[in-house]
Amino acid sequence: MKITDITLGMLRVPLKTPFKTALRTLEQVEDIVVMLHTDDGHVGYGEAPPTAAITGETHGSIVHAIRHHIAPRLVGEDLADLNRITDLIQSAIANNGSAKAAVEIAVYDLWGQLHRSPVYTLLGGGTPMLTTDLTISVNDVDTMVADALAALDEGYEALKIKVGKDVATDVARVRAIHDAVAGRAALRLDANQGWTAKDTVRVLTILENEGVVLDLIEQPVPAHDLAGMRYVTERVNTPVMADESVFAPADVMEIIRLRAADIINIKLMKAGGITQALRIADIAATHGIPCMMGCMLESSISVAAAVHVAIARSRTITRIDLDGPSLCSFNPVEGGVRFDGPRITVDDAPGLGIGNVRGLAPL
Repeated sequence: MKITDITLGMLRVPLKTPFKTALRTLEQVEDIVVMLHTDDGHVGYGEAPPTAAITGETHGSIVHAIRHHIAPRLVGEDLADLNRITDLIQSAIANNGSAKAAVEIAVYDLWGQLHRSPVYTLLGGGTPMLTTDLTISVNDVDTMVADALAALDEGYEALKIKVGKDVATDVARVRAIHDAVAGRAALRLDANQGWTAKDTVRVLTILENEGVVLDLIEQPVPAHDLAGMRYVTERVNTPVMADESVFAPADVMEIIRLRAADIINIKLMKAGGITQALRIADIAATHGIPCMMGCMLESSISVAAAVHVAIARSRTITRIDLDGPSLCSFNPVEGGVRFDGPRITVDDAPGLGIGNVRGLAPL
């Protein structure tokens, strides 16, 4: 099975409600889709979201990186030599993690099809089902409480609460949701780099003293402020999770060296694909550091790949934040991973199991 062509498309899927964080507000998924074609008629799918505030990538940069740097290296390559292909992708251009991830996802999809096996099985196996949390976008207090209660009605048992806008209001938001949920769901806070280290300690101390038990606080301080992250980790009971501070395996090693966080959030778009994500998980496992598998605002193409990785490394990846498809107004993918509220299931279809993607506009 050899790669003969690489084509691109634009996928647009409206969200059920606007997605609001401390960094941005979005109303639809608007991602670049990669399709790798082979000499025996197979197609592998990948996907990249433009997340300029985090990865520095835009639609234009993703398309340029794939068309002019990555794709020319891959035509004619044999899918049997997975390591060579992933090396070609990673060395094609510096940075551009989402572009690399999209192509790698499509490669792994084809690799699974080549071996007539689901990707997670080839990566080590596991139980083909997960349970994800649901994101509660930052909003006024009453709206966030209503959204949290609606999530409970849909069966979610873990909520990821977006904060980081204003410290005083954030405390009120968390307090109100905690009171409304009344122990029926685990609460995870995500400040998206919106607080200072001292603000974070102050907020968490207030909440902890009031009896608010949190599953974790995610990336409360700016990504580069590892000293600030360590300051928080040393002074609060709530586990601290590094997200934007960790892109590559070397970043994990630095977090571990500094003891700057308790948990690592792995995202394929930050890591540059499946290969690096597996390395991050394996390093964390060696040091006894649990991980979360997360996503950007993505459809079920690239989130399916994250699901396969999470299943294959389930002993280390103990928390799941793969709600992107659940936030979309419809699923454009036929076949593949099934997203049913908090429940995610995978069948035994080869690769990622994607049969078709509806609504793609050619690029």
